Amino acid sequence: MSFKKVSVIGLGYIGLPTAAVVASRGIEVVGVDVNPKAVETINEGNIHIVEPDLDIVVRGVVSTGNLRATTIPEPAEAFMIAVPTPFKEGNSPDLSYIQAAANAIAPVLEKGNLVILESTSPVGATEKMAAWLAEARPDLTFPQDAGENADIKVAHCPERVLPGYVLQELVANDRVIGGLSKACSEKAVELYKTFVRGECIITNARTAEMAKLTENSFRDVNIAFANELSMISDKLKINVWELIKLANRHPRVNILNPGPGVGGHCIAVDPWFIVDSCPDEAKIIRQARLTNDSKPHYVIDQVAKAADEFKRPVIACLGLAFKADIDDLRESPAVQIVEELANKNIGQVFAVEPNVVSIPEKLVHAGVELTTLDLALERANIVVVLVDHKQFREADKTQLVTKVVFDTRGII
Repeated sequence: MSFKKVSVIGLGYIGLPTAAVVASRGIEVVGVDVNPKAVETINEGNIHIVEPDLDIVVRGVVSTGNLRATTIPEPAEAFMIAVPTPFKEGNSPDLSYIQAAANAIAPVLEKGNLVILESTSPVGATEKMAAWLAEARPDLTFPQDAGENADIKVAHCPERVLPGYVLQELVANDRVIGGLSKACSEKAVELYKTFVRGECIITNARTAEMAKLTENSFRDVNIAFANELSMISDKLKINVWELIKLANRHPRVNILNPGPGVGGHCIAVDPWFIVDSCPDEAKIIRQARLTNDSKPHYVIDQVAKAADEFKRPVIACLGLAFKADIDDLRESPAVQIVEELANKNIGQVFAVEPNVVSIPEKLVHAGVELTTLDLALERANIVVVLVDHKQFREADKTQLVTKVVFDTRGII
């Protein structure tokens, strides 16, 4: 095994599982994160995020000494960068986290090292990262100048895993690997083959970046179609869930389920990277984003109309995460809906989120109270299903008979 020590920069929802899986293959892994609390938690053999079975793997690799965490980068043979790539005002990509990661590892780079950008990125981001590294380390050569003979190999390999199934998919899924040269790609494949059972498919960095954006934009466009159908069905007094089930009986039709919007760190963000790169051409992709971003407001308006019928409206919002059975609230339409309902002062708002112990400060300031499902259903006269968590799917639905219910997930 040519890789004896690997560093993972960013120990969040992708970085920590990746670090744990690599460490489980007997490779020494140093995880780097700017959050001292996260570093401390990991070094104690615990985890700071919710992901099935991750706690078992982390505990195991920390106890064997194969995984440790730190706030300061140190020398390694390969560096895997898994930091956030949000967007700024105007939906333009924010690469500051990638630049900060590049500047952090630059002082410890050595000839022969491999640097992989895993963060979902706009086209050209890997080249920018390589340029930032070259600027910080003029004593080393990089692919953009030295090609196949560069001292440092640089590649992009986007993560493509589903929260809740990350450990399985890190190993089983195919990986798209785009190096800045053929030698970069081959070196990256060598690393991924230490833990990936799926196929490692080589392309160039720009195509690898665009592949991930394309995957998520495809899903966003399809969800927008379902969300638009749901609003049309409401207006025409049609049950959208029955409609989609019937339409999907066609052998070449597969409509996705509608919801209260689109959330998460990928589908709600990545399409804007394409729009930012090609604003005149990305018409359908832009419209899908606008349609999905408008859906929370549609839900809010419907709930507000129902609240007008009550002297003292009490609204129970079921779920805050961006998808079922996880604790990830990033870009969650459920959080947006709950916050705006509370800020409208149309009634008391309770939130039920079984996967977290506390709610964001902005919800607390808006007067939202985190409570249990039983207590929320006991107090509420309006119930809004925002996430299809297992606890909600399995709950006794007879409790809802006397309530006004808005089911954005089709679980009732």
